[in-house]
Amino acid sequence: MQQNNGIDKKQMISFAVLCLVLFGFMFYFQNKQTKEAELKAQEQKTEQAKNAVKQTQASNINPNVTPTAIQTASLGNNELKLEFSSLGGQVSKVELLKYKAYNHKTDNADQPLYLINKNNSNYGFQFKDKTGKIVNTKDLVFSPAVNGNAVTLTADYNGAVIQFIYTLLPKYTLDFKVRTQGLSKITSDNKADFIWDYNVRNLEKGRAQEQSHSEFSYAFNNYKDYDYDGRTTMEEEKETLNWIGVKQQFFSSVIEAKNGFTQSKGNQENVEEGEYLKKFNYEGFVQMTGSELNQDFTWYFMPLDLPLLKSYDKNFDEILPLGWSFIGAMNRYFFMWLYSIIAAWGLSAGWVIFVMTIIVKLILSPIMYKQHKLSAMMKVIRPEIDEVNAKFKDADPMKKQQATMEVYRKAGVNQMAGCLPALVQIPIFYALFRFFPNFIDLRGQGFWFAKDLTAYDDLIKLPFKVPFLGDHLSIFALACTVVILIYTVMTSGNMQQPQQEGMPNMKVLMYIFPITFLFFLNTSASGLSWYYFVSNAINILIILVIKYVILDEKKIHAQIQSNKEKPKAEGKFQKRMREMMEKAQEQQKAQEQQRNKKK
Repeated sequence: MQQNNGIDKKQMISFAVLCLVLFGFMFYFQNKQTKEAELKAQEQKTEQAKNAVKQTQASNINPNVTPTAIQTASLGNNELKLEFSSLGGQVSKVELLKYKAYNHKTDNADQPLYLINKNNSNYGFQFKDKTGKIVNTKDLVFSPAVNGNAVTLTADYNGAVIQFIYTLLPKYTLDFKVRTQGLSKITSDNKADFIWDYNVRNLEKGRAQEQSHSEFSYAFNNYKDYDYDGRTTMEEEKETLNWIGVKQQFFSSVIEAKNGFTQSKGNQENVEEGEYLKKFNYEGFVQMTGSELNQDFTWYFMPLDLPLLKSYDKNFDEILPLGWSFIGAMNRYFFMWLYSIIAAWGLSAGWVIFVMTIIVKLILSPIMYKQHKLSAMMKVIRPEIDEVNAKFKDADPMKKQQATMEVYRKAGVNQMAGCLPALVQIPIFYALFRFFPNFIDLRGQGFWFAKDLTAYDDLIKLPFKVPFLGDHLSIFALACTVVILIYTVMTSGNMQQPQQEGMPNMKVLMYIFPITFLFFLNTSASGLSWYYFVSNAINILIILVIKYVILDEKKIHAQIQSNKEKPKAEGKFQKRMREMMEKAQEQQKAQEQQRNKKK
C-alpha cells in the first residue's frame, strides 16, 4: 500500500513554529509606548452668551462684501459646536465634539473633527425678482442675534425681510426655519431653488476607502424608500425627496425639508489629493406660499451609529452601507450584536474580533467539519486515484473519470458535499467586508501595531508606490496571506492535475489566489485581515486534528480494498454523474463523426 503524502508530524511542528514566529513578529512591532490615557470627558457648557456675535476674517466670499462686514454667531452643546456666518446666513462651522479626525502628520486621530469648516459648504435659496435678476440668499449679508439655544439671522433685500432661524437641539439636530415678509412684492415665483455645494473633508486614514464610501443618500415616498448614488450624476426629478444628505465613511450631513424637495439633481466629482475627497453639488426646488418662502427644515450632522440613526425614525439607518437583504440583516442583527456582547466583557477590540471569530467557527462547525473531513479523506485515497490514473493513462478520458468516481463511491466520499460550506462562507465574507469598515464602534480602536481597525496598518513603509498595492505593506494582510497559503497547500493535495491539453492547472490557480488577496487586503480594514488570519489559522488546526486524531487512514484504506471486491449499490448522485458522462461521451462521438464526414 502506498504511503499517504499528507502533512507529517515534522510539518505539523513547523506550522506551530511558524505561528509562533508570526505572533512574535506582531508583538515585536507593537508600539512600545503605552497608550495615552483617554481624554477625560468634559462637560460642554453652552457658549451662546460668550460668543454671541464676533467679527471674523472672510476669504473666498462675495467680492461685493467687505470682510469687516462679516460676523459670526455660535451655538453649542455637548455634541456639536456650531458657527453661523452673516454672509448668506449659513452654517459655517460644524464640529463633532465626541470624535476626532485623523491627522496625516502625526499618524493619529488627534484633530478636531469638522464636517463644515473653511468654506467647504455653501448653500442658499435662489429665486428671480420681477426684473428678472437672479437672487441667491448665500450672497446676502444677514444680521445675527443669539437668544439661548437659537440664533436668528435677518437680511433685507429691496424692502423684503428674510429670516433664517436656527435652533440647536439634542441628538446632533439643528432646526432650521425660513421666514420671509414682503418677498411677494419683488417676486412672482411659487418656488425657490435650493442649491448646496459641499466639499467632503478627509477625516479618516484610508483615503481611498473613505472616498468610495462618500456619496449622495436620500429618502422619498414619506421616508419609506431609501436610495443612494455613488455615480457621477444624481437625478430624481420625478420624486419628492424627504431629505438629502452626503454620507461619508462614519459621518453624514443631511438636510430634511418638511414639505420635500422636488426636481432634484446633483453631481459629484472625486478630488485626488488634499484635504477634500469629493465635490458635491445639489439642486432641488422647495414650494413657496403666495410667493413667500416660509418653510421648515432640519439639519443633521451625525455620526453613523446604528442605534442613533434608528432613533430618528426617518430611515436614516439605511445610510449605513451594511449590505442589502440577508447580508445587511446578518450585520445588523448578528455581527453588531455579537461584537457588542463580547465588548461588554471589557476586552480590547482586537481580542473581541478574536473571540467573535471563534464563536462564528463554532456555529459553523458542523458544516465546516464535513468540508475538512472530506478534504482529509480525499488525501487518504490519493494513492487509489493515482493508481486509476496510471491504469487508464492512455484510455478515453470519460472512462478514466468514471473509474475515478468509482473510487470515490467505494470510499464513501461525496465530492459535492464540499460545495455547501463554500456557499455558506460567501455571504459571511461579504457581510464582514461591509461590517469592518463601517462599524463606528471600531473606529479609532487600535490593536498591536494597527492604530485603527477600520483602516489598514502601515508599519512597513515603501519608498515608492506599487500599483494596486500602495506605498505600504500591511502586516495583518501579510500574515493573513501566509496562513491562506499554508491552508491552500494542505487542502490542494487532493486536486488532480489537468489530464487534457489546454485545461488550466487548478493547483496553480489556487496558489495565485492568496497572492491576489494580499493586494485586496493591503488597503482594507485591518480588522478584516485580523479576522481572516484567525479564521484560517483555526481551519489549519481543524485539519490537523481531523488528520491525526479523528481520521483513521488505515481503516479507510482497508475499506476501499475490501469494497473493490464487493459490488455496491449505485447511489443517486453516482448514477446521475454516470449518466451525464455517458451522454457527454455520446455527444463527443457524434461530433467526431460529423467532423470526419466533412473531411
